[in-house]
Amino acid sequence: MTRHHRSVRIMAAGAASLLLALTGSVTAAADSHVSVVASGLNSPRQLAFTPAGDLYVTEAGTAGSPGGDTCQLHPEFGEVCFGLTGSVSRVNLSAGGFTRVLEGLPSAGSAGDAIGPGDIAFTGNHQFALTIGLGGATEYRDGYGPDAALLGTVVTGDLRHLDGLESLTMAFDALAYEADVNPDGTDVDSNPVGIARSGNGWVVADAGANAVVSTRKGGSTVAVLDPVPTTQPFPFPGFPADAVPTDVVQGPDGAWYVSQLVGFPFEQGSSTIWRVVPGHAPTAFATGLTNVTSLAFDSDGTLYAVELASNGLFQGPIGSLVQVHPGSATHHTVAGGLFAPYGVAIRGDHAYVTTGSVVPGGGQVVRIAL
Repeated sequence: MTRHHRSVRIMAAGAASLLLALTGSVTAAADSHVSVVASGLNSPRQLAFTPAGDLYVTEAGTAGSPGGDTCQLHPEFGEVCFGLTGSVSRVNLSAGGFTRVLEGLPSAGSAGDAIGPGDIAFTGNHQFALTIGLGGATEYRDGYGPDAALLGTVVTGDLRHLDGLESLTMAFDALAYEADVNPDGTDVDSNPVGIARSGNGWVVADAGANAVVSTRKGGSTVAVLDPVPTTQPFPFPGFPADAVPTDVVQGPDGAWYVSQLVGFPFEQGSSTIWRVVPGHAPTAFATGLTNVTSLAFDSDGTLYAVELASNGLFQGPIGSLVQVHPGSATHHTVAGGLFAPYGVAIRGDHAYVTTGSVVPGGGQVVRIAL
């Protein structure tokens, strides 16, 4: 039976703008062990270190200008627009601040709910792969025109030779794979977000497809995450919420670990971190989490996760960085009260987390002592 699901975005439509109006500003948590490293980012998402220790962050951008030729009417979100406003930035860890090293990347949606550059991973100090999200089907991407062809793809590049889109190579069309294979058997919807290196290719968490896919040899399905039945009365008990994988990392044991946000109605405690061994069904590594968007292991093999909204998105995007306890449904909060946190990268005794992930010009990178 075909099940139609909502195209998963960072937040419910309009929620980011409403919360900004209520709060008036975006700041880091007041915890003494949380400090701001960089401010002024456009909806920052994931971040990653090079082997040499340089930190890079993706910015989903500000989409396009409303009312323009690159806008279309979305049946759920109203007017959505396309623009080349996404970017990748290098974070200055010593002096603070950031420098945009790659600009003019595809971004679509609205300024407060943009989808664009989502995650970055490195094969060395210069070569990288980058996911560019979408959150829709083929006709949705086509509706933005030819400049939007890289939405819903994985691209590669070299930090030493960057000159906008011309310096990038499309390595994998996640939307085309979803349209051809459709691993979960529902409607065609692709939103590649998290990425990790796998041999001479990549493994991608596709939040729209509810699947984890490999880019090698034209693509293959690593895992499909099943819908998560809700437990609360709204909209009704047992409602099949979308699985929504958001990030994928390789653990010390060689297995893949996949974070899960879980779609509408975004129930608290409904997210699981899955352990995936190719050729086997996913197994639960940890449960009881909420709206998880990013994972990172430290050098000792301890897993950390970011909860975008620790009480569920309908309660607002106030999230946390948590230390994950394997096999448990309870976990240690390292830093709470973070506004719309999204990505995490760890180096030494500190985690670096993006906050304000739905805020054009108001995103941050914060440093958190572990």
